[in-house]
Amino acid sequence: MPTEDDIKKLFSQRLSDLMAERNINQREIAQIVGVSESTVGKWLLLKAIPRMGVIQKLADYFNVGKSYFLEDIPDQTQGYYTDPEVAELAEELRTNPELKVLFSTSRNLTKEQMQEAYDYIKYLKSKETNNDD
Repeated sequence: MPTEDDIKKLFSQRLSDLMAERNINQREIAQIVGVSESTVGKWLLLKAIPRMGVIQKLADYFNVGKSYFLEDIPDQTQGYYTDPEVAELAEELRTNPELKVLFSTSRNLTKEQMQEAYDYIKYLKSKETNNDD
C-alpha cells in the first residue's frame, strides 16, 4: 500500500513530466485548474497533493485518467503523450475547432490509428474545399 509520501512523489513526477512535455509552466497550470501558483509549487515540491476535483481537471486537461497521477501502474505510464509525434497530433485534435469533437475519441487509439484518422479527416476536408470551387 503506497504511503502519502509515495503518492505525493508520483503525482509530482507525473505532473512535472506532463508540464515538460507540453512546455507549460506553474502559472499556466494554476490558471487551468483555478489555484494559486504557489499551490502548484507545493505539489511539485512534495509538500501537498491536490483534491480529487483538481486532479480530475488536470486529468481532463492532459487527457489521462485520474489514476495516472495516483497509481504507479506501468501500462498507464505509457500513455500516447510519451511520443512527441502523437502528442502533436492529439494537441491538433484538441485545439482545432473543426477536429475537437474527435479528441476524446482519439485517446484510446494507437499512434498509427490516430494518424490514419487525422489524415482521413484532412483528406475529407480538402475534398469539401475543392467541391466548393
